[in-house]
Order: sequence, then structure tokens, then C-alpha cells
Amino acid sequence: MARVMDGLARRRRRCKAASFSACCSRSWAFVVFNLVLLALFLLDGPVAAYIRVHRLEVRPVGSVITDFGQSGWILAASLLICAEAYLAYRLSPSCRRRFQAAFVGHMALYVFLCVALSGVTANLLKRVIGRARPVLYDQLGMLSLNFFAGSSRFESFPSGHATTIGAFMMAMALLAPPFRLVFLVMGLWLGFSRVIVGAHYPSDVIAGLALGAWFSLVIAILFSRHRLLFRQTGEGWPLLRRPVPLSLLPPSITYPKPAFRLYGSSSASIRT
Repeated sequence: MARVMDGLARRRRRCKAASFSACCSRSWAFVVFNLVLLALFLLDGPVAAYIRVHRLEVRPVGSVITDFGQSGWILAASLLICAEAYLAYRLSPSCRRRFQAAFVGHMALYVFLCVALSGVTANLLKRVIGRARPVLYDQLGMLSLNFFAGSSRFESFPSGHATTIGAFMMAMALLAPPFRLVFLVMGLWLGFSRVIVGAHYPSDVIAGLALGAWFSLVIAILFSRHRLLFRQTGEGWPLLRRPVPLSLLPPSITYPKPAFRLYGSSSASIRT
């Protein structure tokens, strides 16, 4: 019991000592707030009018990719991986295999928490705010708010799909940093597909992407403070404790060097 209490005390001290300002300071909210305002006054009206006029040309493009922003398949897949990792952990005969199973299980649990918690928050916010969707632009305009309306036609801000995409892509960028630029581009395309299909305004998507990404970053920091999956840098940013093998070849494969010299070797080596 004393050992458990000492461990909890060390964690509390580590949490207090770790820097958190670089990742979750007021600057994040300040930048996002201004981006949302700029999109609200400069983009929402013209984009909604353009999509309404050219919906037959642009909507098929967004319809192809917009369903990838649904959280159901991400949550189901992450839970399935968690269950398989737990079974592998219990059935593995070696410590190395159990460690690998626990690592995979922590990654799946991290993705599940990011998508689930950010999605719940976005759904609560959109029901409270009650912003009218672009389909009501002609009747109500783009600034119509109907708090606690209880209708999906008044659940535009923030975008739930964009929140899921922001959380998932930020989580994947933290798990696989070499591909973070790919995840950024994918997040932008999948998020703004909601604008292309006429379901949201650009400001809704920007707010949703930022909200989801912020959740993934905060949860990664919480994981790192308890030494789960991530560790913290001196500035407070989460860094994966163990790199994920992204190569198709196992790292144990090596190729032997040739025992003889090829053409162009020195004359002394040839005589020997």
C-alpha cells in the first residue's frame, strides 16, 4: 500500500512540474477564435451562396469522401483492436509479446478516447448553440441562432464530422509523426467536404477541426503524465515513447556484406 501511495505522489509531483503552457495555453483558443470570426464574416456567406448555385457540380465530389468523417467506424475499430490486444496480452507466453500487445492496446484506447470525448463535446455544443444549417440560409441567414432547438437543422456549429476528423488525424499525427503532413491534408479535405455537400459553413468546420485536434493533444499530454504511450518533452509536448514500426520489412532483416571485393579494388587486395 505504501508503494502505491508513493507512486501516486510521484505522479502528482510530475504533473505539477511538467510544462503545460506550450500545448494548452490561451494562444490556441485566441488563434482559433479569430480564424472562426474571419471565416464567419468573409467566407460563410459567399461559400454558402456558391454551393447553393453549383451544388450539382460540386456536391458529388464531397459526397464521395464525407462519410469517412463518421465516428462509428473509428470507435468500433478501436474497441476491436483493444479487445484483441487484451486477449493477446493475456495469452502471450513472453514478456516481449505482452509488452507489444499493451502498446497496441494503449494506442487503440487513445484513439477511442480522442474521438469519443471530442464527439460528445461537439454534439453538446451544437445542440446548445443551435446555429441554422446552410439549407436555411435563404430564410434565416448565416447568423441565425436558436438555442436548444432540438432539431438537426439547427445543429451547424461546430461540425461533428469535422471534430471527429480533427481528433482522429491529430491522434494519427502524434502516433506516426513522419506522416503528419499527409494527415493534415487528409483532415482538411475530409473536414471541408462538409462544406462541399452543403451541410456546414466554413467556420463550423474550422471550429470542429480545432476542437478535435485540441482534444487529441490534451489526452496525449494526460497519457504522457502517467507514462502511458507518450512522454513529455521539456516544453510539455507529447512524444511517442516507442516509435511505431511503419516499414513493411521487419527490422531484424539484415543483408550480409560480400566477402570479396568488386571490380575496382586495389591491386594489393587482389594479390592477397
